[in-house]
Amino acid sequence: MLKKENILLVDDDIQILELLQRHLNGMHYHTYSAVSVKEALYILKDTEIDLLITDINMPGINGIELIKYTAEHFPDMPKLVVTGFPSIDDAMSVIKSGATEYLTKPFTKTELEEAVENRDLKSTSQLPKAYGEMIGASEAFEDITEIIERVKDNHATVLIQGESGTGKELVARAIHYSGRFSRAPFIAVNCGAIPENLLEAELFGYTKGAFTGANETRNGFFQAANNGTIFLDEIGNASLAVQGKLLRVLQEKEVIKVGAQKPEKLNVRILAATNSNLEEMIAGKHFREDLYYRLTVVSIKVPPLRERISDIPLLVNKFLQKYGVEYRDRLVSITPEAVEVLQRYSWPGNIRELENIIQRAVIMCDGQVTVKHLPEQVKFKIDFPEESLKPLRQVEKEYIQKVLASTGNNKTQAANILGIDRKTLREKLK
Repeated sequence: MLKKENILLVDDDIQILELLQRHLNGMHYHTYSAVSVKEALYILKDTEIDLLITDINMPGINGIELIKYTAEHFPDMPKLVVTGFPSIDDAMSVIKSGATEYLTKPFTKTELEEAVENRDLKSTSQLPKAYGEMIGASEAFEDITEIIERVKDNHATVLIQGESGTGKELVARAIHYSGRFSRAPFIAVNCGAIPENLLEAELFGYTKGAFTGANETRNGFFQAANNGTIFLDEIGNASLAVQGKLLRVLQEKEVIKVGAQKPEKLNVRILAATNSNLEEMIAGKHFREDLYYRLTVVSIKVPPLRERISDIPLLVNKFLQKYGVEYRDRLVSITPEAVEVLQRYSWPGNIRELENIIQRAVIMCDGQVTVKHLPEQVKFKIDFPEESLKPLRQVEKEYIQKVLASTGNNKTQAANILGIDRKTLREKLK
């Protein structure tokens, strides 16, 4: 039985990699291997790693650079260095860079086992957790992942609510792909992107001749998602007619193509999402109350990023890694001052806005993102209090007094500036 720990092995020597894999697999660890730092970054991008074992001397970017990178981006992950060229300078360098153990080649299986078993692993609950593209360690993130764990292996209908850009589709994908239905289809449909007159046909399919242009019988998204999951994003944009059809699917587990008479039985889990207030829409007769209660068998509220401040450094590191490899083919870091600025901002665009800002910063920087690479809107602003609104008569009086003062009380000159004659000015002064 495999242990929970995943170990990433990085060495340009294939024979050493195979030896490490053989020893560690025999100790019931799950291993990943990379022959370069770049390849290691691709693995770290998509995989939760509990221990890094890396060589120092490798072509291109060396192991010390990898240790420095993981020390900042994955500070809680233990790091073990193995090298065939030991020296006091190397040992001091790797320890200062963040390594927790130093092992010299050649080493015995027992020495490797002791180094791995004695590493200072922190409790899993203290480490960032990842579900697919989602990552976090905040209490708000923990609440979401707890619900995901409870619903991932059943067909319960889930309504995911949250502001635009908070990652509602990522939650839906985590529910599907982390459970036992992960091999089944996952079909995502943006109800707000499909014209209202086409939404019903796109969702449920249609028969030949059902309407102008229906030259053949065609399945819809629901048929494509059979035995899997359909994710209905922006469900609040669906018309009342489509809402009635969705209610039938939930109640009867069947759909009827546009133009057809006979229903089709389906086995589909429905996940829906919205950034609208469905309770207000129900009160305004724009959303069916019976459908709402059918959709909210389980409800997940995805918090805005401003309520997940402690998760911002984790998300920043994730995006730095993603776009650093994609755009610059190198490691990209960020200064603590820049992270502090990002944590202070209110993030009206949520995670999507954060990703866009980091993407731009990676392009503009030379290997390290600093405050100067961040856009003006996230930086500190001084909010001057607005002047209180005044009656027009009061504003006019104050302006005339200002003009008179600037002309040394010369009424003729003041009248010219004001665009009125002296008589009108005298009347106003009275």
